[in-house]
Amino acid sequence: MWDFSISQALGLMGKTLPFIVLRIIVYAGIAIAYVLVTGVGAGVGWGVGAFGDEEFRAGSTVWGGVIGFGLTAGVLYFMREYILYIVKAGHIAVLVKLMDGELVPEGQNQINFATAVVKERFAEANVLFAIDQLIKGVLAAILGLIQGIASFLPIPGLQGMVQLVKGFLRIAIGLVDEVILAHAIRTRAANPWASAQEALVLYAQNYPTMLKNAAWLTIITYGLSFVVFLFMLAPAAFVVWLIPGGWSAGGFVFALIFAWAVKAALIEPFAITCMMQVFFRTTAGQAPDPEWESRISGVSRKFNELKERAVQWMGGRGAQGGMGTSR
Repeated sequence: MWDFSISQALGLMGKTLPFIVLRIIVYAGIAIAYVLVTGVGAGVGWGVGAFGDEEFRAGSTVWGGVIGFGLTAGVLYFMREYILYIVKAGHIAVLVKLMDGELVPEGQNQINFATAVVKERFAEANVLFAIDQLIKGVLAAILGLIQGIASFLPIPGLQGMVQLVKGFLRIAIGLVDEVILAHAIRTRAANPWASAQEALVLYAQNYPTMLKNAAWLTIITYGLSFVVFLFMLAPAAFVVWLIPGGWSAGGFVFALIFAWAVKAALIEPFAITCMMQVFFRTTAGQAPDPEWESRISGVSRKFNELKERAVQWMGGRGAQGGMGTSR
């Protein structure tokens, strides 16, 4: 059915408890920030509404909440690359070491250890973030390429199946791109751009296995997230009740935020761990297929940009060129 071990993934998450706690703190903080600033905005709007009638007060309360929500989202938008750099990539670094049977520190030292590993591979947060954004673009192009290949195969119903899986994977790209980053950490690549290029080709040439497992994990991830959302409706409704003037849509919005926080803190790292298992096992001993590299180059401008960045990094840092990586 799938090629990952749920028990092994849960065991690895237990061994990275410091990062799980860090993720809970970060994403719970984000959820609380959304609720507090939205509530303050709604409260200010409710106060302003005192200068008008009931309809004006209701409208100003809603607009106050929307503005507060938007301000929080704007601040977090500028923090996204640092969350990727410290929280997500750091967690991946520790998971990679554990999967390879290496010892890692426990407690706070585990976070410091992982941060040092990430800095060694990606130098700065903006480098990792730029690579991550290019990876997302290339993955989208690979999905389109796979759909095109499937359209020429004389298998009844295959095109419809690929369309269904493609829909799943558009959602799951956020998991797959972090697996690509894990490859750079695992191979101890001197050139992170070239390593991402290599991993994308390996992903594409093994797409049947990767697609199947990503689709399963997408179902599991969003199925669990929906259950969490249902449980969060009651506390979200209570939070809305505390906001001056109330906000009818607030309960739904806050429940979504709470469910997202649980998903990001606990469910996503489980899914990423499973995908790492599949990718490392499937690509073990393989070399990138030049034919697949050529195919991706033909359909993805971002892949070609990734190749150009790899060459520039090589020229600027004296790293090994091409698609080679070092261990």
